[in-house]
Amino acid sequence: MQNNERVKVLLISANTETITLPVLPLGLACVAEATRRAGHDALIVNLMFSPDRKAAIRHAIESFEPEVLGISVRNIDDQVMQPPNFLLPAARDVVAECRRHTRAPIVVGGAGFSIFPESALEFLGADAGVWGEGEAVFPALAERLARGEAAADLPGVVLPGRKPGAPAYTHNLDELPLPAPELFVRPEVRVPVQTRRGCPMNCSYCSTRAIEGGQIRRRSPEAVVAWLKQLRETGARNFAFVDNTFNLPPSYAKQLCRRITEAGLDLDFWCIVYPRNVDTELARLMREAGCTEVSLGFESGCDAIMRSLNKRFTAEEVRAVSRAFADEGIAQRGFLLLGGPGETRETVEESLAFVDSLKLQGLSLTAGIRIYPNTTLARRAVEDGIVAAGDNLLYPRFYMRPELREWLPERLRSFRAARPWLG
Repeated sequence: MQNNERVKVLLISANTETITLPVLPLGLACVAEATRRAGHDALIVNLMFSPDRKAAIRHAIESFEPEVLGISVRNIDDQVMQPPNFLLPAARDVVAECRRHTRAPIVVGGAGFSIFPESALEFLGADAGVWGEGEAVFPALAERLARGEAAADLPGVVLPGRKPGAPAYTHNLDELPLPAPELFVRPEVRVPVQTRRGCPMNCSYCSTRAIEGGQIRRRSPEAVVAWLKQLRETGARNFAFVDNTFNLPPSYAKQLCRRITEAGLDLDFWCIVYPRNVDTELARLMREAGCTEVSLGFESGCDAIMRSLNKRFTAEEVRAVSRAFADEGIAQRGFLLLGGPGETRETVEESLAFVDSLKLQGLSLTAGIRIYPNTTLARRAVEDGIVAAGDNLLYPRFYMRPELREWLPERLRSFRAARPWLG
């Protein structure tokens, strides 16, 4: 092809794992929008809703005749220790199926890929990968690949046999386009909305820094509200704010909620809350903006274990946040990650008693913590002999105190059985 010619790009969402509910491919839709605005043709195939996935891939390739393919990898595994479900082989099958029908170069990316850019690229057998924000670099990468030009100098590009450099991040998220609703919205599924990327909290086990970086970057509330208006015009009303921490920083969260309320959007939304820096005003503003449910990321009810996980709050602070949401009639789901460093039977029982004391409508219980590379937990796991220093951790590995390995799963089963409200 010649310079400035349109490139035909087929984008495939390989995720078919619902875990708790179907997920719409917001990230891939953002990449598609950026690709279109760069002057190219982009088609999305979402395998989540394809009854015959091979047929869907074959039909898209034969009818669209793409020059470059992009495959989004959302999840590496289901983060369940007994037994773990390793999801990458299914994504590798998608790459292989594409190879059967085209010689066009294949690029992989997505949240899961960004945690393991080097080892995941090797496992999947693609031609290139994008580490970080795909919409920031993929359109230029697609042009280079379609022309047969080198792409190693582009930020965030991962190539076989080469050490990856640095991920691609954009400081001002308003520079990145928000996707047209028709690219990804389905009326029966909550529509994902992301207003912020990056998290500075650095919890000991968390992979967010590898995916989004450690600095919070925000879209302007005005841009978010304008996009929400477009989404509402399609009839969508139920939304999931997938920001890693909806309430951080609190000033931004309050401003965003005020703008949503002033726009009269009549939303019903769920979000994730870091259980600190939530006052009664923020809880009220969230309810007025349409928040009906929050997920509280406390992970433990024991202050000593919270410190071990590098949580920057106490059990009493979590109780105060929970009361603020309960007073506003906002439903709450909690999370416990049990079995990590310092965990004992006594601290487990303290956490279980803690969640019983809260006004929760749901609770996720996890025995064993998934170990991700370049985290404090990964370094501790090496020190404690749970994983080897050279383990790339692509295959699911978990931190579980040996003395709890048999007892903890059975204790959680009995706890769940006595509390049908857990869901």
